[in-house]
Amino acid sequence: MIARLIRVCIANRFLVLLAVAVIGAWGTWAMLRTPLDAIPDLSDVQVIIRTTYPGQAPEIVENQVTYPLATTMLSVPGAKTVRGYSMFGDSFVYVLFEDGTDLYWARSRVLEYLNQVQSRLPQEAKTALGPDATGVGWIYEYALIDKSHTHDLSQLRALQDWFLKYELKSIPNVAEVASLGGMVRQYQVVLDPQKLRAFNITHDKVVSAIRNANQETGGSVLELAEAEYMVRASGYLKTLDDFRQIPLATTEAGVPVRVGDVATVLIGPEMRRGITDLNGEGEVAGGVIIMRSGKNALETINAVKAKLAQLKTGLPPGVQIVPTYDRSELIKRAIENLKGKLIEEFLIVALVCALFLFHLRSALVAIVSLPLGVLVAFLVMHYQGINANIMSLGGIAIAIGAMVDAAIVMVENAHKHIEPGTRRIRE
Repeated sequence: MIARLIRVCIANRFLVLLAVAVIGAWGTWAMLRTPLDAIPDLSDVQVIIRTTYPGQAPEIVENQVTYPLATTMLSVPGAKTVRGYSMFGDSFVYVLFEDGTDLYWARSRVLEYLNQVQSRLPQEAKTALGPDATGVGWIYEYALIDKSHTHDLSQLRALQDWFLKYELKSIPNVAEVASLGGMVRQYQVVLDPQKLRAFNITHDKVVSAIRNANQETGGSVLELAEAEYMVRASGYLKTLDDFRQIPLATTEAGVPVRVGDVATVLIGPEMRRGITDLNGEGEVAGGVIIMRSGKNALETINAVKAKLAQLKTGLPPGVQIVPTYDRSELIKRAIENLKGKLIEEFLIVALVCALFLFHLRSALVAIVSLPLGVLVAFLVMHYQGINANIMSLGGIAIAIGAMVDAAIVMVENAHKHIEPGTRRIRE
């Protein structure tokens, strides 16, 4: 069978060369479209449900949020494991699906069952699905620093939350931009119990008054001089004085009691569960770029770097963006390692054939078969949905050695079979 195949190839050299060119072009096309990453993604297909229940203890969160969600998600089609975690003010439920399940199909099924259990959760509990990413989606991280010391942590965090985050989320293949560190600014109303008692005002009444005061009301329209004018009441609270002027009640003498009379209104930081430090030099604010599942990590990181380079011009003077984690360097080193191994093998094969066989043209057998074999490997990886990472590229580099050994043995064997005929011709 093998001898017959060899004869057919020798008799049809043009078709063989044409097939080699087609396979080479096809493999090159697949190689250019294979997603590049450094870490192999071995994580399960999972959907994360996060529920915020502010101010509640872990036991309450477990009983009223985590347990109803976990028991409902057990019946989701394709789900093999459901894990729930309860902590202060937050609940996390992880729904793990069987291998091969489409991630977006799984997310849609979880949303369907989430709508069923929503009525059993407390009204204050807010549920949301996690990003469509995997455990290795953390591809880039940066920090915001101000060496001029003119911007505090709250201002740096505001730049991250209201400027950088939204711009970076517009990049294709970016699933989420998580903010880290800094201080989240918020309006704080610190009530004075003694003043509340003196004016006979309850805590709930203050909360209700603030909630009702921060509203926009729309009316109809007025037609004047063949033009329509919209009627609306602008009631959004924008400054601290707006909060202080919110009316709460009226005394017997007809004097209005406002929020500023019973509380101290200020801008303060939100309660934090941790901090972000950079090289032991102090606290900073920053962000983490999360990539969508199955996308090209190197292409996404390059797009993030290009976007950050554009956004630097919009930052205040003195504020800098410092990369703290960049996976592209590891990806490039893995690719360069494979290129280096290929070149080394080419040189070794050429040297062996020249020294031991005294026939440099025989080296073309291995030199042509090596890149062709690598391209065929990329072709298989592309259609199986396997990305190029350290493990797959390392496997190709190891396989190159076996291919070289086999090529050298076959070339030497061919020379041994040709030598008797050559000797007889010389004689």
